[in-house]
Amino acid sequence: MKKLADKVAVITGGSSGIGLATAKKFVDEGAYVFITGRRQAELEKAAKEIGSNVTVIQGDIANLDDLDRLYTVIKKEKGHLDIVVANAAFVEVAPTAAVTPEHFDKTFNTNARGSFFTVQKALPILKDGGSIVVVSSGAHQKGITIYPTYSATKAAERSYVRTWAADLMPRKIRVNTVSPGPIETPIIDLQFGTKENSDAMRKMFSEMTPMGRMGEADEVANAILFLASSDSSFITGADIPVDGGLTQL
Repeated sequence: MKKLADKVAVITGGSSGIGLATAKKFVDEGAYVFITGRRQAELEKAAKEIGSNVTVIQGDIANLDDLDRLYTVIKKEKGHLDIVVANAAFVEVAPTAAVTPEHFDKTFNTNARGSFFTVQKALPILKDGGSIVVVSSGAHQKGITIYPTYSATKAAERSYVRTWAADLMPRKIRVNTVSPGPIETPIIDLQFGTKENSDAMRKMFSEMTPMGRMGEADEVANAILFLASSDSSFITGADIPVDGGLTQL
């Protein structure tokens, strides 16, 4: 029996990296998946990689009209949701002295505000007994000087999960967080620009991780699958670090 047989899931930021790896894993385990993202071409490419049982819906979680449209389509096509994976995020290197109001607002509007309303607006169609998984980051526990705003938004997400886990207990909806450490995804190259800079950061991230390497998107997707499935039936309000020991040792 597949772990997610006949389940309906939505994954924000599902066109690449952790989101795409999770979508593939969910479909392999029997789910029908809706994936969202800001770039239509990337979504269509991702859908081809996933192969079947997937619908793409272009949108930005920072835009509440886009979220409303997302859930309207899901309700019309499937009638309900069983799983919400709030994965979409914005990250940009900006130490405190370099943070502009524009950077601050974009980071908080996407991560803290967007993730909040991704979950809130899903609740009317999320079935009792469902699962919500929020992708936070180990950065919320570390004083990483280049990520003051990003880390704060990820701490907010961790806080939401504790509240939601208590709030949704009567509906038997479990809510948990996955907190990745340094993961090999396309966002590394987008953040650091040149190959030289990206490779230097990969080396630094690997050296600071106790396991001596960066993680893979599939390794985070495995944890998300665990929390989305009945394998984690007695777990709620928890945070699972997938970080090679970075925040634990």
